[in-house]
Amino acid sequence: MNEFISLQLDECKDGMAKAVAHTESELTKIRAGKASPGMLDGIYVDYYGTATPLSQVSNINTPDARTIVVQPWEKNLLSTIEKAIMESNIGLNPQNDGSIIRLAVPPLTEERRRDLVKKVKEETEKGRVAVRNIRKDSNEAIKKLKNDGASEDEIKAGEAEVQKLTDSFIVKVDQLAELKEKDIMTI
Repeated sequence: MNEFISLQLDECKDGMAKAVAHTESELTKIRAGKASPGMLDGIYVDYYGTATPLSQVSNINTPDARTIVVQPWEKNLLSTIEKAIMESNIGLNPQNDGSIIRLAVPPLTEERRRDLVKKVKEETEKGRVAVRNIRKDSNEAIKKLKNDGASEDEIKAGEAEVQKLTDSFIVKVDQLAELKEKDIMTI
């Protein structure tokens, strides 16, 4: 196979792997009733004038399935962290005891579970679209190689390979969604 087509396929594979990894990280942010430090991943606090991820200014633990404990490295950050959690709109109320912040993760209602499953489906679709966009870009790049001397057969083989990659990565995205939905619907 033409070396440029091989390079394009490698690029395609890398891009699709990144799209799947991104989808996976977005799905971890959707809470499934169990406490997880990942639920606080999108929260940034003002640390000496810089927006800093919460995980970089504190220890985040889950002592049990319903509690998240945030222990800042500097006590003066407690109120800033508390405010950031409240403004993040993740549905958790911080309880500040002067040295740590406790977050009680309430059990999910049936309605809330359905909403979360919808959110999972949206994220999954974004992942599929990202994979398909990479397929489209790769196929266009492979077609352009015709001008550089790639034969019709090499181009067809390259496009077939891109389609195989696309199918396998979409299956991976679907598997992630299936696991997350099962996790959410398990009481």
